Amino acid sequence: MNDDNVRKIAETVARQMTYRLTLDTAKKIAADVESKAVQMGLKVVVAVCDAAARPVLVECMEDSYIASYDVALNKAFTVVSLKMSTAELKPLSQPGASLYGIQFTNGGKIVIFGGGDPLKVGDRIVGGLGVSGGSEYEDTFLSAYGAECFKRLAGE
Repeated sequence: MNDDNVRKIAETVARQMTYRLTLDTAKKIAADVESKAVQMGLKVVVAVCDAAARPVLVECMEDSYIASYDVALNKAFTVVSLKMSTAELKPLSQPGASLYGIQFTNGGKIVIFGGGDPLKVGDRIVGGLGVSGGSEYEDTFLSAYGAECFKRLAGE
């Protein structure tokens, strides 16, 4: 490996270790997700939290479900807390599986169905995204879409 490759690797690792999710980035993710939701005929709530699972942004599209606010926020909390998407968590939390009953922990804030994705820079989780308002399939699609949009914004 030459010095230029070593320098590039060191710069990448340093960026991954120091990246902070900003309100501006959260707004861009929400705008992308909401635009896609409009195309799909949905009215959703989008929640973005930081690496400590603290809310950075929650946006409610006009006439979205009131209940979707807590669900979206809790999906964002779940993915950061458990370091996996809520779609990945679903099979692990079913009867007989290793995390069965986990939804009853953390004050009931753990969501065990799709619609939440971690936001990563490299392998490091820097935040979480939760989407609620459509079917589980639609929410899962939109949160995965938002996570991909974040990768682009973060230069991944």
